[in-house]
Amino acid sequence: MRQDRPETSVIHVYDRHGAAWAALRGDRLPEQAWLDRFCALLAPGSTVLDIGCGSGVPIARALINRGFDVTGVDASPTMLALFRANLPTAPAHLADMRRLSLGRRFAGLLAWDSFFHLPPADQRGMFARFAAHAAPGAALMFTSGTSEGSAIGKLEGEPLYHGSLSPDEYRNLLAAAAFDVIDHIAEDPSCGGRTVWLARRRGQVE
Repeated sequence: MRQDRPETSVIHVYDRHGAAWAALRGDRLPEQAWLDRFCALLAPGSTVLDIGCGSGVPIARALINRGFDVTGVDASPTMLALFRANLPTAPAHLADMRRLSLGRRFAGLLAWDSFFHLPPADQRGMFARFAAHAAPGAALMFTSGTSEGSAIGKLEGEPLYHGSLSPDEYRNLLAAAAFDVIDHIAEDPSCGGRTVWLARRRGQVE
């Protein structure tokens, strides 16, 4: 059987092991403080695009429980089926984020523990996608690595690719896409060691 390279096999790994990932993820919300900060930038009832939404639990569910209008996007049919089962009233689209084109803009964009599965070259192209889906004043939050390069994790024994750019390049790409960095913390110990970026699109909030 042909073996895909780790950087091209992420979607297939989640297709095969989505249920196991969801069980491992559970209901824990170590990102609560960051989610609070993200939500503080949004008006009540705002639209949020969850890019790489996974099963929808716990993040999309937490946003919906706060009254936000969440749309999920995931490239894995297995993960999207879990999302739809967990959050049947939330719109959900099967799409690769690298080719995302929904034809509408959102008040908030979230790419939590998903964007970092793209190789560096693909990550660079995502900032135009973020901008195309961000309303003026939109919040953007995503997780990354700490420096440019690649790392291989494991999910159910299979290689799971992670990529990153350098902090300076993320700042430059955000600025070029008209996002201002609000905060960036590398390996935040209060958030499971995640490296987090929170930014806001320039322009008057709609």
